[in-house]
Amino acid sequence: MEDWPRFAYLMLLLVALGGYLITELRRDFGKSLRQMVAWGLIVLGLIAGYGLWQDVRSDIAPQQIVEGTRIELPMADDGHFYVTLDLNGEPVDFMVDTGASDIALNRSDAERIGLELDALSYTGLASTANGTVSTAPVRINLIQIGEITDENVRADVVEGDLGISLLGMSYLRRFTRVGFEGETMVLER
Repeated sequence: MEDWPRFAYLMLLLVALGGYLITELRRDFGKSLRQMVAWGLIVLGLIAGYGLWQDVRSDIAPQQIVEGTRIELPMADDGHFYVTLDLNGEPVDFMVDTGASDIALNRSDAERIGLELDALSYTGLASTANGTVSTAPVRINLIQIGEITDENVRADVVEGDLGISLLGMSYLRRFTRVGFEGETMVLER
């Protein structure tokens, strides 16, 4: 029985807390009961706050900071970096992927920025973590973020299931600096 030390510790803790509560309740039952309820509500509030922190954090903490030609991307909880770029005037969310060669658009983002999905020719192949997928080469008329503007940028539309579009090395090479400051990715031109 390898859980015996844990069980003994919990029993000792229960006896200590129980003895304290019995002693306190004997002195002034009403006051002790109010204090226990207050502490219970405090603990419950802390648990609820911790549970909601992820939702609140995304509203409070900036997802990206753009100052002129400098972009700061804080590391997300999953360890990746995300950026929102305007493609042909439409905001598109990307995961920065230094392992990807090119910009890889999922089909919904491609359609949203005005690419005709029926006219695409899936003549390329790309190796992903989920296997090989077919790709269609496309051109993005305009990419913008802050003061940074790029025109006629090559990208690929991925035929398979790509949850989020990927910002690969062909676009990252356009920056004069791609670096890290702690848990923040910095892109500069």
